Amino acid sequence: MRISEVARRAGVTTKTVRYYESVGLIVPARLANGYRDYSERDARMVREARELNRLGIPVERTRPFLECLADGRDHADDCPSSLAGYREAIDDLTRRIEELTARRSVLARHLHQAAHRNSRAHAEGAEEDTVSHVSHLTDLPPNLPAPEDDGSAAHLPGRTVPPIELPDTAGSIVPLHDLGEGRSIVYVYPLTGRPDTDLPEGWNTIPGARGCTSEACDFRDHHDDLKAAGAAHVFGLSSQDTAYQQEVVDRLRLPFPMLSDTGFRLSALLGLPTFRADGVPLYKRITLVIRDGGIEHVFYPVFPPNTHAQAVLEWLRANPAHPS
Repeated sequence: MRISEVARRAGVTTKTVRYYESVGLIVPARLANGYRDYSERDARMVREARELNRLGIPVERTRPFLECLADGRDHADDCPSSLAGYREAIDDLTRRIEELTARRSVLARHLHQAAHRNSRAHAEGAEEDTVSHVSHLTDLPPNLPAPEDDGSAAHLPGRTVPPIELPDTAGSIVPLHDLGEGRSIVYVYPLTGRPDTDLPEGWNTIPGARGCTSEACDFRDHHDDLKAAGAAHVFGLSSQDTAYQQEVVDRLRLPFPMLSDTGFRLSALLGLPTFRADGVPLYKRITLVIRDGGIEHVFYPVFPPNTHAQAVLEWLRANPAHPS
């Protein structure tokens, strides 16, 4: 059998066959003219070495398995030396897994610390060079698709908020139907990204999906202005749980709490619009102005999100509340 035929039967290249021969794993016979003559046994040896190598066993350590076959055993792992080879390979993989896990933990810690440090610098009004360094955390990619008004919020203005209480990141239970005097701003968003968590696939291509972090930062940066313009409360609301939201509040230094609606209760009661990403239901971006237990005004669709708080502020200033 010629080398090309051995390579074809074993599923390797001729270069691999030559390498196995160079390290002594196979020893082909020689014809009278000096040409190598490979046998079916050589082809099986190459195939076994390839499969073992794919499992993570270095080629040089496949020798006990091949010697087991050479001794006439039906399987390459019928010998005690082969079992020892398995154990050695498992020990090596265990050490590598432990090393990689430790490296991953260190990298994740550095990522977490850097994200919190940079967000904190931005929130505290750091010097210009630092702010420009962290601006990528809230900048939006160019040419994001803008959402269209599909009419999903047309029924909301004037509606009474039904009895519903949601947990917030301040450790309280917030009754949305009874928020007290003054206007309350509830901006509903899909999903705030985290440095150590991938966003759903194709997130940038979903109209209105991208921009939750930048929207939160805009509400943070204009929180005092919103309060001065008559907003008694500002809340963010999403379907993520409170622990997930708390990380965002801490990292971005948000001066207002987030509300968690994991069961989409507000959507069920008021018909708030939702969408799905990677099969997961999420809220569409929408902002409610609640006053005296009713929905006074609705912002929908919301775009661009990174300046939305300023749009809400302009509306508050243009529409001062009068005592009811």
